[in-house]
Amino acid sequence: MSDADGPYLLTTLLCLVLVGSGLAARRLPLAQTAKMALAWIGIFTLVFGLLSFRSEFTMVGQRMKSELLGTSTVEGGEVRVQMAEDGHFWTNATVNGKDVRFLIDSGATTTTISGELADQLGIEGTTRKALVETANGTIGMRLADADLKVGNIERPGLGVMINEQDSANVIGMNFLSSLTSWRVEGRQLIMKP
Repeated sequence: MSDADGPYLLTTLLCLVLVGSGLAARRLPLAQTAKMALAWIGIFTLVFGLLSFRSEFTMVGQRMKSELLGTSTVEGGEVRVQMAEDGHFWTNATVNGKDVRFLIDSGATTTTISGELADQLGIEGTTRKALVETANGTIGMRLADADLKVGNIERPGLGVMINEQDSANVIGMNFLSSLTSWRVEGRQLIMKP
């Protein structure tokens, strides 16, 4: 036993003495006293378990929230995004302070926001349009800058394109390439700032 274990052992012994003396003072039948003692042992074990594994319970809670709400979680500085039922990675992010739902797409070169979102946020963009090859053909998009935050990862002044022809918001490789690393493990996308 180390010196650090001393206070814990003393606290445990004091709790046992307190419960034992309380039960003995009531002068209950032995069977009822044994039941109450077992109940107290169960309570102490539960409290000890909750305190001992609180960080694990926090991670489980974050994971459940992520699954239910489709949000990203931050674990040890990394942002983790669960794969949705459609096989894609969706996350809530903040664009210029507004919460927005995004598809994370490593096949997209540049982060793209919808024309509707750009109008809501007052993002003008350039007057000239860049021609972009998409899965639906070549379309023109305006270039702009926006402040993007995913979990604890912030990218102020990130180059974005404004797509007037689609309502989807897509996080592309210009965001992913700015990270130290990103990877997929099982059904999780893990982004390291």
